[in-house]
Formats: sequence, structure tokens, C-alpha cells
Amino acid sequence: MALLMSGLVGCDQAPPASNSPSSPGPVGLSRPQPTNNDTLATDQPATAPASDPRPRIVAFGDSLTAGLGVSPEQTYPAQLQKQLDTLGLHYQVLNAGVSGDTTAGGLRRVSWVLAGKPSVVILELGGNDGLRGLSLPETRSHLDAIIKRLKEAQVQVILAGMKLPPNYGEEYTSKFEAMYRDLAKAHTLALIPFLLEGVGGDHKLNQADGIHPTGEGYRIVVQNVLQTLLPLLKSGESHSPNSKKKA
Repeated sequence: MALLMSGLVGCDQAPPASNSPSSPGPVGLSRPQPTNNDTLATDQPATAPASDPRPRIVAFGDSLTAGLGVSPEQTYPAQLQKQLDTLGLHYQVLNAGVSGDTTAGGLRRVSWVLAGKPSVVILELGGNDGLRGLSLPETRSHLDAIIKRLKEAQVQVILAGMKLPPNYGEEYTSKFEAMYRDLAKAHTLALIPFLLEGVGGDHKLNQADGIHPTGEGYRIVVQNVLQTLLPLLKSGESHSPNSKKKA
């Protein structure tokens, strides 16, 4: 992730060199091969058996999802798992975060994510595109394609909104932020308005790099996720894809 200024974010940094690309990936997902400059997040170990019968929630994103710089148990997917367990909601949360990933990289990984047979995907991508000043139509096109492929597989998608620092220009930043709302509306998706609400820009909740949340910061991120996720889970809209019928 690169720069966290005045409330937002991207994630261009690669994980520490000690993370071996041959390390096992999230349970239930065969490891994808790195493409271009994408770096696989390998600091999230398998925490549940591959035979776990619970429906799966896959956290699909960049280093904000991978949890760069914090211990595996402090990442937002790991803390989300604990919260769901405490609430008696029987879902398995898988971390499919890749540090430095862009929407183009995410699009290349969709088949890998779908191989895990998720019921729900929390899609958190685009911050790196924005921080690199990439074309918004291109970023939107990639996100649109990712969403379409997930929905075609009858996966419930939750879109995590992001924001950019103001120094990227009012027109670009406002259109970037609106992109998530527009995509959520176009695809009738549940939207997390801003994943880092209450965290971005607060030095006490971010690591020394001023970029990535601390474990406490991720605790707040989980609460942001739950505000959108819980109504979906409790309404019964999400269930095992094996039980879904083709339209």
C-alpha cells in the first residue's frame, strides 16, 4: 500500500522477503501464480481444515485484506472470523489478500477465488489503482468484470468502498469514490461505504508507515465490515453455493 494521507489509502508495498511464495495459501484455495508485480500474501496460515463444511466468506483484496505488517490473528479476516464465531454465525472466513494488487491483478485471480467455492466475497480492490493515478474507466471496467464473474457463479458480493488523499485532485478523488457507489447500484450489491472509516488518517490506529492499520485499527475495520455483512447473513441471503439453484 502506498501513502495514507488525510483519510486514505492504497497498498503498493510488498510483504517481507521472509514470506516464501511456496507457503501454503488460504484453506480451500489453490495458490495462484504471481503475475507481473503482484506479490502473494503468505503471512495468513491455514486456520481451518479444507473439509470444513461451513459456507465460506472470502476476503478478496490487497494488503489491507492480507494484513501486511500485523500478525496473522490481527488481520481483518482473522478478526472477522472470531467475531462471527462469537455471534454464533457458522461461516469460514478465508483471507485472499495480495499485497500490491490492483484491479487488473484481482481480475486475473477470480478463478482462484471461485475455486474455493465461496458463498460471499468481500471485494476490496482499487486503492492501488487510484494511488497510481490509473484510468478510472479502466479500474471500473476491471471491477465490473470481477463482479460479473462472481455473480455469474452465484456468489454474494459485498463491495468495499475506498477513498483517495485530496492531493490527487478533487475531480479524480470524487469520481474515484463515486465509482464504488455506482458499481454497487448497477449490480445491486451491498456496499461498505469506506472500509477504513474511523481508521484512515489516525496515527494511533496505523502502523509506523502511516499506511496500514494496526491490530486495533483492523478491529475497527471489522466493525465497518460487520455493519454491512451481518444484515446479509442474518437475512439468509447467503448460503452454501452447493445449495444454490441455477436461474
